[in-house]
Amino acid sequence: QVQVVESGGGLVQAGGSLRLSCRASGSSFSINAMAWYRQAPGKQRELVAEISSGDMRNYADSVKGRFAISMDNNENTMYLQMNSLKPEDTAVYYCNLDGTDSKSARALDAWGQGTLVTVSS
Repeated sequence: QVQVVESGGGLVQAGGSLRLSCRASGSSFSINAMAWYRQAPGKQRELVAEISSGDMRNYADSVKGRFAISMDNNENTMYLQMNSLKPEDTAVYYCNLDGTDSKSARALDAWGQGTLVTVSS
């Protein structure tokens, strides 16, 4: 079983920066890909950015050029550097892990509890 825990959310003024972290823990698992999603009040959850174990990266159009996703494979930790933040970036940000159980080969799909990012104008 694998768990993911996010950290790094908070309140920031428009134009500011925040760095989110997501650490995966458990036994006998491998990571295929990790991703950041966000959900604003009254809206559906949307993909923000994703990164594969092969370092392929994909971003939502709304954050391209402002956000950067990265992963430290040694620490099983994913990061999201968010720059030039806008009020419309306000949301709960969730971490998702797409992995494989190394013993059973079962697919793993883990979600964090979310971390709130609030951008004031």
